Amino acid sequence: MPLTDTAIRQAKPTEKTRKLSDAQGLYLEVSPAGGKWWRLKYRFEGREKRLSLGTYPETTLAVARGKRDAARALLRTGVDPSAERKEEKRRTAIAADNSFEAIAREWHKAWSVTRTPKHAGQVMQRLEGDIFPAIGALPVAKITAPMLLALAKKVEARGANDLARRAFQVAGQVLRYAVAHGLATRNVAAQVKPGDALKPKQERHFARLDAREMPELLNKIEVYAGYPRTRLAMKLMTLTFLRTTELIQAQWSEIDMAAKLWRVPAGRMKMRTDHLVPLSRQTLQVLEQIRESGTGPDYLFPGERDHEACMSNNTILFALYRMGYRGRMTGHGFRGVASTILHELGHRHDLIELQLAHQERDKISAAYNFATYLPQRAEMMQAWADHVDTMRAQHKSK
Repeated sequence: MPLTDTAIRQAKPTEKTRKLSDAQGLYLEVSPAGGKWWRLKYRFEGREKRLSLGTYPETTLAVARGKRDAARALLRTGVDPSAERKEEKRRTAIAADNSFEAIAREWHKAWSVTRTPKHAGQVMQRLEGDIFPAIGALPVAKITAPMLLALAKKVEARGANDLARRAFQVAGQVLRYAVAHGLATRNVAAQVKPGDALKPKQERHFARLDAREMPELLNKIEVYAGYPRTRLAMKLMTLTFLRTTELIQAQWSEIDMAAKLWRVPAGRMKMRTDHLVPLSRQTLQVLEQIRESGTGPDYLFPGERDHEACMSNNTILFALYRMGYRGRMTGHGFRGVASTILHELGHRHDLIELQLAHQERDKISAAYNFATYLPQRAEMMQAWADHVDTMRAQHKSK
C-alpha cells in the first residue's frame, strides 16, 4: 500500500533500521536514531542497485515520487540513474570549481613537456600577466568570445600587437584542452579570429645587410680581434644560417662529421621537429677549428665564464656591433642574406625554405619533411659555402 504523509510522520524508530515501502521501488528508510531517508531500489544490467533521493521532511513524499519517476525515465532510455547522478555532480563541480586559471595550469603542465623551458616560461608569463587577470577566475564554461577579444584588445592598447594575438591564441589552446577533457562543451575562441578585432599583424624584419655588403663583412669576421670562439660562431652561422639559439646551444653529440650531417633536435627548433644541416667542406673545417679550440665535451660554444652553460644569446650581436654593424645586421640577418643570395644564384625556392626550416610541418609529415631532398640540399649547401669563399676573395682583391 502506498505511503501517506501521515504514516511517514507517525513512523517511529526501532532497534533496527526499518523500511516503509511506497511504490515502484521507492521506500523510506527509518534509522534507529530517527533519521528518515528516501531510497529507490532498481535493477540495471541485471544488478540490483540503490539510489538515495534525499531525507524527510526536507524531501517530501511528492518530491521523492518525482525523483523516482525521473530516475525510472532514465532507466527506460538505458541510463543508470546512479551513474547519471555521479556525472551531474561532476558537471556541477566543474561549473563551480574549474576556473580558467586552474584548467590553464593543467594544460600548461601537459603542453610544456615537449617545449623548451624558455618557451614554456614565456607562455606562462603571458598567462599570468595578461590572461589570468582578465578571465582567470571565471569557469571555462562561462567564457565568451567577446571576453577573449577584450583581453586581447587590452594587450594591444599598450602597443604589444603580436603579444595580443598570442594571448588570444593561448586562451584558445586552453579552451580546446577544456573541451577535449569534458570540462567545457565548446571552444568559443574558434568562433572568431584575432583579425576580426585586432590591428593587422605587422611583419617583423630583422636588420640585415644588402647582399653586396656581405663580402666586406666576411672579411671583417676573418680578422675579428675579439674572443676567437665568437669569430668561429659567426663563420659557422654564415655557412649554416641557423637561428642564433639553434647555433649557440649546439652540442657535439648532434654532429656526425663522418656522415657530414648535423641533426638539430626538435626541442631547439621553432618548428618542433628535427632539422638536418648538410655539412660542406668549409663547415667541416670550421667545426675542426672549434674542436681544436678546446670547447669541452658538450657545447660547441660554452660560455666564456661559465663553461657549463652555452654562449650568451647576445654574443654574436655584440660582436657585430663592435665591427660597426649596429642597427645594420643581426645574427638572424645571416639567414635573410643567405636566402636572398641563394635565390639570386638560381637555387630552388623549396630547397631554400626547407634548409631555413621555414616550411610548416604537421604531425603526419614531420618525420618525412625534415629529411626531404637531403642530397639536393647538401649540394646547395656546398654551393653556398663555395660562394661564401668567392665573396670573401672578391673583397680581398679590391
